[in-house]
Amino acid sequence: MSTTVVTACGTRGLTRPSLNGADSNQRLAWFREARFGMFIHWGLYAVPAGEWDGKTDYGEWIMLQANIPSAEYEKLAERFNPVKFDAREWVRIARAAGMKYLVVTAKHHDGFSMYDTRHSDYSIVKATPCRRDPMKELAAACREAGITFCFYYSLPDWHHPDFPVTYSQRGFHGAGNARADIEKYVAYMKAQVRELLTNYGPIGILWFDGGGSFRDVPNRAELIHADEIVKMVRDLQPGCLVNNRLGIPGDYGTPEQVIPGEAPATDFEVCMTLNRHWGYNAKDQDWKSPQQVVRNLADTASKGGNYLLNVGPTAEGVIPPGSTQILEEVGKWLARNGVSIYGTTSSPLTSQPAWGRATRKGKCLYLHVFDWPQDRSLHVAGLPAVPLRAQLLVATSSSLPITKVDVDGIRLSLPETPPDPADSVIVLDLP
Repeated sequence: MSTTVVTACGTRGLTRPSLNGADSNQRLAWFREARFGMFIHWGLYAVPAGEWDGKTDYGEWIMLQANIPSAEYEKLAERFNPVKFDAREWVRIARAAGMKYLVVTAKHHDGFSMYDTRHSDYSIVKATPCRRDPMKELAAACREAGITFCFYYSLPDWHHPDFPVTYSQRGFHGAGNARADIEKYVAYMKAQVRELLTNYGPIGILWFDGGGSFRDVPNRAELIHADEIVKMVRDLQPGCLVNNRLGIPGDYGTPEQVIPGEAPATDFEVCMTLNRHWGYNAKDQDWKSPQQVVRNLADTASKGGNYLLNVGPTAEGVIPPGSTQILEEVGKWLARNGVSIYGTTSSPLTSQPAWGRATRKGKCLYLHVFDWPQDRSLHVAGLPAVPLRAQLLVATSSSLPITKVDVDGIRLSLPETPPDPADSVIVLDLP
C-alpha cells in the first residue's frame, strides 16, 4: 500500500530564549533544526578495547580507572593503526541514521591529540603508525555530505606536564608534576583550540568537557580564561556554538545520559551512549534497541532539545556493527517521520501524556504515540486549541475521526494496528 507523508501544516516553530541573546539565536538556528547528531569517542583507549589487567569494564577513562602511568599508556600509540578508517563511511552511517551533525573527540582527558597539532608530538599523526589526520578527512566528508562538523575538546589533560593534579578528576595524572603551571597549560589549550578553528573549515560546535575536573573550584572560569577562549571562538568563527561546560554560560546546556523530565527554559542537548561506554569496549553488547533510541529522540525533541547519540569506533577505525544496525533502523523511522522531529519545538500540551510525547512545528502538532490504545481511542488533553483535522503522519487513509471535544480535550478514533510499534505519529492541524 502506498503512503503519503503529511507535511502541509506549516513550518514555522517557536523561538525559545537563548542564553546569550540575539547573536546566540542566530548561531542556534541550524542546531534547532538538526535535533539529532552523532557523538564519536575515539582515541588510544580503543586499543585495549575496555580490558586491562583482567578487568573488562573500562572505556575512555581507562587511564584513570586502571591507574596507568603516562609512560605505560603512551605505548598504546605504537599499536594504534586504524587501517580500516574511512571518513566517508562514518559520515554515510550518520547520514543514513538521519543525523544532521557530528561531534568527534579532538582530544579527550588522556591528552592524546586525534589531529595534526603543531603544539605536541603526542598525536595520531606523530606518535602512531597511522600518520594520517582523521579529523581533516572527517571534516571534508561532512562538508561533502551536508553534515555539520563539530569538535569535542577536553579541558583536563592527564598527560600534559603543566596540567595541575589539583584540578584533575580524583587527583589523577599519569605523570604528576609539582611544578605544573595552569597558565602554561591554558596557553597550550588555547593554541590547540585555535588550530581546530583555523585548519578544518567551518566548525558548528566546540564541545568542551570538564568530566568532573575543577570540582569545588569557585574560580574555574577564571583559571582557564574561559572568557578569552569564547572571545577567540567568536573572533575566528562567529557562527560556532560553545556548550556550557567552560564554567560560564554557553549557547546551550548539556544533560548527560538523562533526558530532562520537563522542558528546560533554554536550548539543550542530551548526550547519551548507545551501550554502557563512550569509548570502544569489545565486551559491552548492552545496546539500546532502535525503539528505545527513537523514543528517546522523540522525548528529547518534545522538550525542545537535541539528541547527541554516541558511537565508539574500534582501534582499526570501524564503527561496531552493533551500533550501525541500530542506527540503520532509526534512520528508516526518520525517513518516514523526520518532519515530526527536525525543526520542531517543545510540546504545547499542558501535561506530558501517558501514551507518548508531542512536538510542534507552526500549526502542526505531532503526537508521538508509543503505547497504542487497545480500545483504539486516544485521549489528548491540554491542547492549545481544538484541531481542525487529525491524520496519521504516514497517511494510508483519510482523516482520523475526532470523537469527543470537551474541557478535558479530545478523543481520536484510531485504526486497530499502529503504523509503527516504536512511535506512530499523528499530526493535528491547529487553527
